[in-house]
Amino acid sequence: MSTKYKIGVFDEEKTLVASIKSLQERNLAIFDVFTPYPIHEVLHLLKRKSKLPTAGLIYGITGALSVLAFLYYTSVLDWPIDYGGKPFNSFPSFIVITIVLTILIVTITSLFTFSVRARLFPGQEAVIFDDRATDDKFIIVIDAELLGGDAANEAGRIMSESGAVEILEKDLAEKK
Repeated sequence: MSTKYKIGVFDEEKTLVASIKSLQERNLAIFDVFTPYPIHEVLHLLKRKSKLPTAGLIYGITGALSVLAFLYYTSVLDWPIDYGGKPFNSFPSFIVITIVLTILIVTITSLFTFSVRARLFPGQEAVIFDDRATDDKFIIVIDAELLGGDAANEAGRIMSESGAVEILEKDLAEKK
């Protein structure tokens, strides 16, 4: 099953942001925006927030507590060794390994969460709206079928008036 998209290609960041504002003023839904580098104003305009930092915090707290529990269990409960007159539970000796393992746990679990959320699996075909999106162009993608014919044409007109270098119409297979 294919979906029709209207794609606006921009040369500059300013014209992209102006076009997004114009589209939002007329309540035209933007499917996605692709830029060669992160533009924080675009994220704020689209009002899309990631829950990945919250997940990373939860992973970090869980990982740190798990590492501390494991270290306490192994050095105090399971195999207590009195070396150099130190107490069994010498918490300061746990700090460095706890920090390092917490960073490792957060990195690996956040990468896994991002990959699952973005549906980045081995062998997965990526939907590429325009090959220039990661080079030097800024791309706005509008779902023409969702908006309807007149609204999609109005979105194309708004993008070209806002400074789009090119307006494309593409039929692309839906990403599963």
